[in-house]
Amino acid sequence: MWEGYKKGFKAYLQLEKSLSDNTVQAYLQDLEKLTQYLLLMNAKISPQQIVLNDLEQFVKWISELGMTASSQSRIISGIKNFYKYCLQEKIANKDPTALLEAPKLKRSLPDVLSFDEIESIIAAIDVSTPNGVRNKAVIETLYSCGLRVTELVNLKISCLYFDVGFIRVIGKGDKERLVPIGSSAVKYINLYINNTRVHTPVKPGNEDILFLNRRGRKLSRVMIFMIIKDLAKQARITKNISPHTFRHSFATHLVEGGADLRAVQEMLGHESITTTEIYTHLDREYLRDTLQRFHPGFKV
Repeated sequence: MWEGYKKGFKAYLQLEKSLSDNTVQAYLQDLEKLTQYLLLMNAKISPQQIVLNDLEQFVKWISELGMTASSQSRIISGIKNFYKYCLQEKIANKDPTALLEAPKLKRSLPDVLSFDEIESIIAAIDVSTPNGVRNKAVIETLYSCGLRVTELVNLKISCLYFDVGFIRVIGKGDKERLVPIGSSAVKYINLYINNTRVHTPVKPGNEDILFLNRRGRKLSRVMIFMIIKDLAKQARITKNISPHTFRHSFATHLVEGGADLRAVQEMLGHESITTTEIYTHLDREYLRDTLQRFHPGFKV
């Protein structure tokens, strides 16, 4: 009964929404779970016959299967998109998902490196090699500026304003922001540009890209992950870290040091202050831990 609707939904996602193959497949799998549930319940109903209670029972069912809150939310998102299609194509005249609530996601606090741990990672870099000079500049820039990994790999030489101590970063949605850069990062970027990059044959289209691989192309996100994992291993750090860990650490250290949250928001390029507020929670955890460890009168 649902096969025709699934085909129409797939065409809608591909042609009208221009979504990637992976996203289309994910939405179709979400819809498939709903139809599997209806089959198990022996509920021979069409999309226009489904009501809110049916969907709430479906969500209860996937929850009891042991699916995480984030997986449940993603499936609900897929079903909601299906009903957008149904309304547009007049398959249904009401949206039963309108009042369907996704489970509240617990906001997990990311791993944060201490300043000493960051120093030990930087110390593990062998600057006697060309790649070592580049990698030191990469890590210094990640931590000094709190960049996303995509912002780092796309950073351009023309966006470096070292004379005034800033870099211009192109973030999410092509939004630009100016971020202060520390003297240590400036030092190693200059060393990299003048002593290493100058000897790299640059591939056409990469002339303005700051960080290059040995073939003269922009570094990939995966390469940055590999560099960091290797350095963490050398520094004997067992935390689960990624390029984003340096961004979290940058923000956390600023907040712990008393930085204004609006200033941190601006430097991180967060659209909303609520996104930045996660670091106040990190700061509270830090304060609580400090009290527990050092204050004789503090009880949990």
